[in-house]
Amino acid sequence: MEKRKDKILILSAMSLILAVLTVMNGVLSNMFFAERNHYDVSRDLSIYFANADDVIDAVRQCLKRSDRRIMIEFYAESDSMEDIDDIAGEIMEFACAETENSDEGDYLRFRYGGYDIYYSHIPKKDKFYYTIEIAPRYYTTHEQEEKVSAEIERIISSFNFDKNTTDYEKFIRIYNYIYDTVSYDKVHKNNVNNHIKTTAYSALFYHTAVCQGYSSLMYRMLKECGINTRVVTGKAVYDNGEEYHSWNIVCLDGLYYNVDITWDKQSNSKDYFLKSEDDFANHKRDKEFTEQEFTQRYPMNL
Repeated sequence: MEKRKDKILILSAMSLILAVLTVMNGVLSNMFFAERNHYDVSRDLSIYFANADDVIDAVRQCLKRSDRRIMIEFYAESDSMEDIDDIAGEIMEFACAETENSDEGDYLRFRYGGYDIYYSHIPKKDKFYYTIEIAPRYYTTHEQEEKVSAEIERIISSFNFDKNTTDYEKFIRIYNYIYDTVSYDKVHKNNVNNHIKTTAYSALFYHTAVCQGYSSLMYRMLKECGINTRVVTGKAVYDNGEEYHSWNIVCLDGLYYNVDITWDKQSNSKDYFLKSEDDFANHKRDKEFTEQEFTQRYPMNL
């Protein structure tokens, strides 16, 4: 079995003032920052990190490598144990925020099913020294993700897209590939211990998946070709009830369209193919995808 080196992030923070980041990865380096940039580890907490960008970027790389243990150490001037869960939660949330890279953002978010967290603090002189250990529960291994990357590169290369290929043509080719090669995993659908069915790995190599596997593969392949997309979660509504579900929204010519390739494949139709929000029955988005910030950033074709 390959030994995995754990990434250790050490951050030193003064409550509500500034942070200092030291990353240990063979070479010790110190970086000092006076203010935060893009990401916000909330000022509502008793501790925030002025250099949150660097902390979050480093955690993102840990997740992409499937590091089993992510250690964060910092000092503060006050006892802030009650905020540790919220701090860790915000760091993990921002680590899975959207970027330009196909293996980050929603793809990374759905690669793991939560995390375990352990933390402690030691008072020393006039400061409190904290340690947070985050242990993500991954659905795939780093080796499996390397295979996913290589296979997606091979498949897209075989499509022979060129500078004249439109985004719509790219989308159709990718949609048809997934539709033709991936079947819905009815065997493991209700097996709560089988997580591989939710992954792009399962869709690519086992040719079966549930909705999350379909939508993750769609996301990964479209983003790889420069087409903006998101994985949307919510409820699939039936006559006799509802269940948790995921699908994609895809940007073509500046507007987003709903695509539920899972339901299309199950019904042997294209009833949920490039649909406006008003013409996308039986899908109820989770709250985060209905809030103004999201809908303004991802305007739907109505």
